[in-house]
Amino acid sequence: MRLIDADGSQRGIVSAKAAMEAAQEQGLDLVEVSDKADPPVCRIMNFDKFRYELKKKQQEAKKKQTVIETKEIKFRPKTEEHDLAFKIRKIKEFLAEKNKVKVTMRFRGREIIYAQTIGLDALTKIADTLREDCVIIQEPKMEGRQLVMFVGPKS
Repeated sequence: MRLIDADGSQRGIVSAKAAMEAAQEQGLDLVEVSDKADPPVCRIMNFDKFRYELKKKQQEAKKKQTVIETKEIKFRPKTEEHDLAFKIRKIKEFLAEKNKVKVTMRFRGREIIYAQTIGLDALTKIADTLREDCVIIQEPKMEGRQLVMFVGPKS
């Protein structure tokens, strides 16, 4: 196997037994870096310290990534104008926080006959009010007894 020393210098090709002895002399671990190579590459290192540094790098990467949540706003076909304006304002807040928003209109009982008229008009009205603030990811479509539309923040 090809052996790399703790300081990064190459020791060359040695037997597995010699590599283990060299690692024990230095009080470190023998770690296989690449098993696909011919011959396999091993490195003498402190494995616990390596794992610790790897975990720290992953935590730093996790801090820097942004998490996009999907928020949901529900309303019904008979929702009044003021309540609709309030919910639109809430959608704008969610979009300002860089979250996606699922706009759902639920139909109960006989209200389902208004899905293609009142429901579609209401969602189109919401989409028109939000055009400058967001991107429409999914146009309004029926999912069971609900009319659903997805909007996302402008990037």
